[in-house]
Amino acid sequence: MAEEVKHDSERRRSVTSVTAAEAAGLASADDAAVLAKMGYKQELRRNFSALEVFGIAFSIMGLLPSIASTLAYSLPAGPAGLVWGWFVASGFIFIVGLAMADLGSAMPTSGGLYYWTFHFSAPNWRRPLSFLVGYSNTLGLVGGLCSIDYGAALMFISLVVIARDGEWEPTDGIVYAVFMCIVLLHGVLASTLSKVMGKLQTVFVAANFILIAATIIALPIGRKGERNDAKFIFGTTGNLTTWPTGWAWFLSWLSPIWTIGAFDSCVHMSEEAANATKAVPMGILFSIGSCWLFGWIICIVIAACMSTDIDSILGSPFGQPMAQIYFDSLGKHGALGLMSLLFIVQFLMGLSIVVAASRQAWAFSRDGALPFSRFFRVISKRAGFIPLRVVWGCVFVALILGLLCLIAPAAASALFSLAVAGNNVAWGVPIFARLVWGQKKFTPGPFYTGAFSKPLGWMAIVFLIFGIMLSMFPTGGPSPTPETMNYTVVINSAVWGGSLLYYFIDARKWFTGPKVTLDAEELTDEQQQAIREDGQQLEGVPVSELDAKRDVGELDSERGVAELDAKRAST
Repeated sequence: MAEEVKHDSERRRSVTSVTAAEAAGLASADDAAVLAKMGYKQELRRNFSALEVFGIAFSIMGLLPSIASTLAYSLPAGPAGLVWGWFVASGFIFIVGLAMADLGSAMPTSGGLYYWTFHFSAPNWRRPLSFLVGYSNTLGLVGGLCSIDYGAALMFISLVVIARDGEWEPTDGIVYAVFMCIVLLHGVLASTLSKVMGKLQTVFVAANFILIAATIIALPIGRKGERNDAKFIFGTTGNLTTWPTGWAWFLSWLSPIWTIGAFDSCVHMSEEAANATKAVPMGILFSIGSCWLFGWIICIVIAACMSTDIDSILGSPFGQPMAQIYFDSLGKHGALGLMSLLFIVQFLMGLSIVVAASRQAWAFSRDGALPFSRFFRVISKRAGFIPLRVVWGCVFVALILGLLCLIAPAAASALFSLAVAGNNVAWGVPIFARLVWGQKKFTPGPFYTGAFSKPLGWMAIVFLIFGIMLSMFPTGGPSPTPETMNYTVVINSAVWGGSLLYYFIDARKWFTGPKVTLDAEELTDEQQQAIREDGQQLEGVPVSELDAKRDVGELDSERGVAELDAKRAST
């Protein structure tokens, strides 16, 4: 009898926030219940379908613009490096996606990466590792915004240079001014288009495929009679670096690693996705798989239609290798047309990553980890239930990081590697924590790789470590000068070392990991027990008070049992 009353009490408590979320039109009862199991109340509106979750990841990846922005990494290894580097590295990235999809289906929350790290890590490690992953992921996403918008600025400027027949050379100040305008415009659009942002992802995906189709049709037509043969495309290696040829090929992996590095955006949109336990893994795997296939086709077409003088492409007066490839194939007007479309798609990429980065930063501020968290965690109902303040916080940080482009081209290229190294740490740590410490705590969701889960996880970790190492190598060769130095090791060491130093000096005193935003009365006994074991904190309620609340709950249950027994005795 006591057990029946207890379970009925738990059920009533657990549905309170779920009913409230459904009544407010924020989420379905099932989605709100999944989130409530993790201790969070529904605060964002779930207006992204599974297709739109895929769309935001695919849009951020911006396949052709990203390949164009990173040709400086892949072309030095020759056409075979471009083609086979893409294919092999994309396969490994898909393995990482499988490991991430297991976690995203089991526990879909906007702060997924650092939440999973905390949940699965050993007690002594969970707080510092969660803190590290949260900062690495947040700054990695903002670094992704910087690199995307910096690439967009270069594409816009290349249009001006093409229009002036290569007779104008922009200064670093002009590049930054264009970059700043693009970032600010993204902030405005992300703030005002929130109600239709999900629907816009379908438009963005369509724009990507229109650009891909236009390129793979126009380039072969433009180079008719001058196309390279299969031996050149698939079997001709090169090495325009001073590294060994084999290592130059590995460095070509940086192009797909950076391009397909936005699949975790599906995780950050978890709390705005309908049927998140299925939409999140589907978005991760479909976005990676699409980029793997269509990216390989694009690389083959580029290798077939580009000039055999790769030095001339990389040293193009237009400042953008893809602009030179378009120009060689289609002439001035054709290059202007396709580069304009390329710029538009890259611009849309930046808008999508502002949305994803702001959701991760909001989730981290919801748990009190970012500076001024109480200010940033506020949700703007007027703007459409979005973290408006965090959107502009991400914009401001991006503008600061973008100042690197004023130092030197090598410093600007570190913006690309910042996203790679930062996100690789953020992806690898929760996978590692689950495999080493938390396998018994892992409860699979609707998507699960089953017996392959562990080997896939370890393969993902090895690849991610290798990717971090790649991103920190000087791409030109050993013995770099200050102008050719890869500053990624400096920037990321500052991020990782700074966040850990911040934690051990100060944050360890107050950071308790992911907070529980449900009201205390809505927590089941199992949730309260888990909170005590993990050392988590109810938002605004000290952990020690949970015991008192539990005792009150037990007294209520005992009183209920007594009342029922009395009624039965009287009848």
